[in-house]
Amino acid sequence: MTVTSSRRAVLGAALVLAAMPRAFAQGKIPIGVIGSGNIGGTLGALWIKSGHPVMFSSRNPDELKPMAQKLGPLAKVGTVAQAAQFGQAILIAVPYGGLPQIGRDNRAALAGKLVLDASNAVAGRDPAPLVDEMKTNGPGITSQKYLPGAHVVRAFNAIGYKTFASEAGRPDPKLPVAYAGDDPAAMQLAAQLIRDLGFEPVAAGGLKEAWKFYLGGPAAGAAKDAAEMKAKLAAAKQ
Repeated sequence: MTVTSSRRAVLGAALVLAAMPRAFAQGKIPIGVIGSGNIGGTLGALWIKSGHPVMFSSRNPDELKPMAQKLGPLAKVGTVAQAAQFGQAILIAVPYGGLPQIGRDNRAALAGKLVLDASNAVAGRDPAPLVDEMKTNGPGITSQKYLPGAHVVRAFNAIGYKTFASEAGRPDPKLPVAYAGDDPAAMQLAAQLIRDLGFEPVAAGGLKEAWKFYLGGPAAGAAKDAAEMKAKLAAAKQ
C-alpha cells in the first residue's frame, strides 16, 4: 500500500467512526436485519440479549410480530426498506439472488453503513449467472458489487444457526467467527458486534479472502477455537 492510499484508508476509517451514533460509544447501536429466518432470527435475538435494538424485516413483516413480542421492547418489525433505514449496522441473510434488488432499492439507506453479509449463492435456487459470477470473482467482491456504497463485511455464512444458538457466550475458548472486509472502521465495528453475540472474531483479511470461509471452503464450518480458525485461514490456498 502506498503512503497516499494508507492515508486515505485512515481518513476513511475516521470519517466512518465519526458518523457512528453516540450510542456506539456506549456499546449499543440499532441493527437492521434483512432476512429474518434461521440465521437472521437467531443472530438478531442474540444482539437483543446483549442490549442492541434490532428491527427484523421480511417481505411479510406481520409474520414476524409474534417473534418480536417474545424478544421484548428492543425488538421491532418492519419492511426491508425500514430496516435498512433503521440500522446503523445491517445484517443481510437472504438467498443470494435477492442481493442485487436489495442493493438497488436501498442504496441510499445503506450508503456508508456496515453491512454484514451472510448470504450464500446456491445452484438451482439462485440465478445461474449470479452463482457463476460469485464462483469466478468470489463472494466478497460480488456482494460489494451489488451493495454499492455500503461497507460490506462477509460473516456468519458458513456456520449453522443451531451452532450459533447453542454456542453463543460459551466459556472460553469462544466459538470463532471468521469475517472479511475492506473498510477498517467497518471491520472494527463488525468485530465488536461478533463479540457482543458471544463469539470470537477472527479476521480473514479483505473481501477477496472471503472465499476461504465460504461454503465448502477450507475454513468453513465451526472450529474449536480462534487458533484453529486462524490456522485454517493461513493454510487456505486457491
